[in-house]
Amino acid sequence: MSPETERELVCIACPVGCRLSVRQQDGGEIRVNGNQCEKGEVYGREELLAPKRVVTLTVALAGGPLRRLPAKTLKPLPRERIAALLDEASRLRVSAPVARGQVLLADFHGTGVDLVATRTVKASGGE
Repeated sequence: MSPETERELVCIACPVGCRLSVRQQDGGEIRVNGNQCEKGEVYGREELLAPKRVVTLTVALAGGPLRRLPAKTLKPLPRERIAALLDEASRLRVSAPVARGQVLLADFHGTGVDLVATRTVKASGGE
């Protein structure tokens, strides 16, 4: 029989920032306490079982007034895949012009998560 697992978290699912106590009991049942909305319940369970994060980063940009292009994942990515995303993004080279929302990496490693540009950048030639 495994011992109970308990974590204290600050919920980031909404602006309230509830302090959660998330406990997985011996039978596998998960109890979330301290949440003021349903989003906190979902966040607490997910954070205990399969944490995910929206990732923000920059990628190399050529042909524009900036050297780096800000980007982010459109959906949260499983936490264990973040290092692989950062590694792949560090090798990515994007050429201007780039439109905000343009997909830079589609369906990263079959996760259904796209990496997109978060800024529009015109080409240096005035395009």
